Amino acid sequence: MSEPDETDRPALWAERTGTRTFTGRNLRGAEVLIGNGDAPGVFTPGELLQIALAGCVGQSTDHRLAHALGDDFHGTVVVSVEKNADENRYESFDVEVIADLGSVDEATRDKAVERGTSAIERGCTVGRTLGAGATYRTVFTSETPR
Repeated sequence: MSEPDETDRPALWAERTGTRTFTGRNLRGAEVLIGNGDAPGVFTPGELLQIALAGCVGQSTDHRLAHALGDDFHGTVVVSVEKNADENRYESFDVEVIADLGSVDEATRDKAVERGTSAIERGCTVGRTLGAGATYRTVFTSETPR
């Protein structure tokens, strides 16, 4: 597929690069390699979903944690899943926000966790979408080679 021109360019697209491999792109020039779990250097679609959730939770909590821990705090967000192999889908996601909250007093820690949780509930679009049980549809179209 040729890259969409400026008038019909979608915000996101995945272009086939080989057997079951794609490069995901956006209008800002970012790229991500997508493929099977046994292919080197790629993310699987399921991993990208988990990373999207981790990134969304991280961005949502960043301001609250920085307020408590300082702008240069080290943080990691880990997502693990429970998979229903028979139905080839995820049952649930567990998200762990890791930051050194032991370096602050209990009241500051409790406030940071409470505000971080509230920020996730309000601002994490990915989490809110998963929680609401979003649906999707697929349409096939024919591309005429140029």
